[in-house]
Amino acid sequence: MLKRKRAEKTAESPLPDSHGSPAPSEPPELVLTSRLDLSSRPRLILSRGPTFTPLPDSETFCKTEFTGVNRHGFRYTPAGINPRGYYLPCRTIESKPTAFRVSWEDRSPFIYVTPDGLQLLGSKGFRSARCNAPLREGRWYMEVKILRGGGEKLTEDSRRDGSHVRLGFGRREAPLNAPVGLDGYSYGYRDKSGEKVALSRPRPYGRSFATGDVIGMYISLPPQRQPDPKDPNDPAKIKRERIAIDLKGQEMFEILEYPQSKEMIALMDYADSKSSKSNSAATQSATFAKPSGKPSERAPSTKTKDTGPSLRPLPTLPGSRIAFFVNGECQGVAFQDLYDYLQLRTNTVQLKKEKKRVREGVKEHRENPFDDGTLGYYPFISLFNSASVELNPGPDFAFTPPPDIDAILDDPSAAKMEGQDPTWRPMSERYAEFMKEQWDLDELEEVDAKAEGIRVAAQEKVEADKRAQKEKKKKQAEARKRAKFQTNAASKEPSEPVVTSPLKHSTSYPPESRLGSPTPTFMSSHSDVQGMQSGYNSDLPEAEMEAEEPATPARGSSVFEAPPNEAWSPSKDIQETLQGEE
Repeated sequence: MLKRKRAEKTAESPLPDSHGSPAPSEPPELVLTSRLDLSSRPRLILSRGPTFTPLPDSETFCKTEFTGVNRHGFRYTPAGINPRGYYLPCRTIESKPTAFRVSWEDRSPFIYVTPDGLQLLGSKGFRSARCNAPLREGRWYMEVKILRGGGEKLTEDSRRDGSHVRLGFGRREAPLNAPVGLDGYSYGYRDKSGEKVALSRPRPYGRSFATGDVIGMYISLPPQRQPDPKDPNDPAKIKRERIAIDLKGQEMFEILEYPQSKEMIALMDYADSKSSKSNSAATQSATFAKPSGKPSERAPSTKTKDTGPSLRPLPTLPGSRIAFFVNGECQGVAFQDLYDYLQLRTNTVQLKKEKKRVREGVKEHRENPFDDGTLGYYPFISLFNSASVELNPGPDFAFTPPPDIDAILDDPSAAKMEGQDPTWRPMSERYAEFMKEQWDLDELEEVDAKAEGIRVAAQEKVEADKRAQKEKKKKQAEARKRAKFQTNAASKEPSEPVVTSPLKHSTSYPPESRLGSPTPTFMSSHSDVQGMQSGYNSDLPEAEMEAEEPATPARGSSVFEAPPNEAWSPSKDIQETLQGEE
């Protein structure tokens, strides 16, 4: 039988031990550490940012990967690990490029971008994107160049509707998978007809625009309202609700997006039903009619269905306005007295319910009824089909607007007043200002976290001292109880020891007789038959036996009782027994 040749043994790699391991021939690959060990993770100043993958049919536009795109009611912002000694684990950081541009995270995934974040390309259907800094107060201006829009078709076989663009401003609650102007959270300007759109209702406004046109976007907001320190439920109060997570190897802040309020939804429903109001009034008279058509003798019920709590009022920003320019030509005021971007006031009952939902020791997402520093109006760009635009946040513009845009909006015939300092600011200056606001909030949060940590530590120390004092008192009480028991035991006289019989059935003796000897008993004849001995010794003299006085056993015993008044002699019985046998 042939034997299989064994392969030669190769040297095994030594396991790591106290003597160390050999150095690898190639540099080790960088592996991220555990998400629980934050101290060993790299501290980034700038986010790694998204990975840009060029589109197959375009060398300019890319799709982004490995980034948290806002969806499903959550939004994401880059985060970095804090150095040792901080109470908070993470802080806010930037992503490249550090300038005003479209947000990598705050846009629909169907909007493609360039690595500089200034050019956008749509796919199919209306998709939107917001820029990376909100406008909260002041006057701001930027330009958007239409690279493809106004119904232009990419090819002859393109979609029937062509490419279209809508531009405007929107709040955080405005959806990204819909055009600007869909609801009351955004205000838009259409390229097809030049109409302005809000609450999905187009209204005549200015001239239409198409490919090659440059659209100027202007917004004026009043000074930001400061929170009332005496009102704990003031929506203007600054408070963050965010959780640091690990998203594909990158630290990110996950934030629950601000929801749409029922008041805004009701406002949208009212706008939709306003046009059909006359039809509903015509059908109201038939509601209280009999099938025969005669008027009902019964009056309509005055009871109304309880629809829950009344709707809260929708505050506005007095003096706010939005205007657009087409190739430097002002189209006038499009919208004014915009809705306030702050959240509607939440009553105390709702706040208590939210607090009850929080589990101790567990960080959970909660709706934030306060301002987290990101509320405001964002430049909002919506692209349909293959539309494309290029952003120009300034400070140099293709068509420089007049120094005082508000004066032109109030009186279009007024002179432009050349040489005057502009009353507006280019949106390129807003980014650095916004990041400074975020870092200031980081410092305030760190101070609050440190104060909260000190307070919690002091409270835990007080509770630990209380527990130690309680345990000490308990031990002292137990020691006093033991000492008292020992004292009582020592003060008592020692009692006579009680001797117990080891037998299961012991023999009980009656009280001693007058002669000082125990009274004998006589066993039954059944015991004699079994060969058991009687309670007497036959060797004793007869006289000594007669001297013994019989005892009276207890009731229920197995011995015979002698008559109390009859003299009984065992020798006499024995003699009679022997004579009978003879």
